[in-house]
Amino acid sequence: MKQASARHILVQTEAECEALKKEIEAGTDFAKAAAEKSLCPSGRNGGDLGSFGPGQMVPEFDKVVFSEEVGKVHGPVKTQFGYHLVEITSRS
Repeated sequence: MKQASARHILVQTEAECEALKKEIEAGTDFAKAAAEKSLCPSGRNGGDLGSFGPGQMVPEFDKVVFSEEVGKVHGPVKTQFGYHLVEITSRS
């Protein structure tokens, strides 16, 4: 069965998400940004969501985690919760 690990940052607006992505691409630490900005409780752990299989996350999130490049920051990804930056840390 497929498994993936990812971390994410959840914010309210697409603009905030875009700005954070630029900061991370410019060298800001993903985990530090998650701890400071993420609206998700996972922010306390640097945005780490641990390991999960297909269908355990909302569809929009799932699609990115199981189809996009590992090790890159993807987003903004819009879900019912807000806008996410997603970093896929591993997939098997």
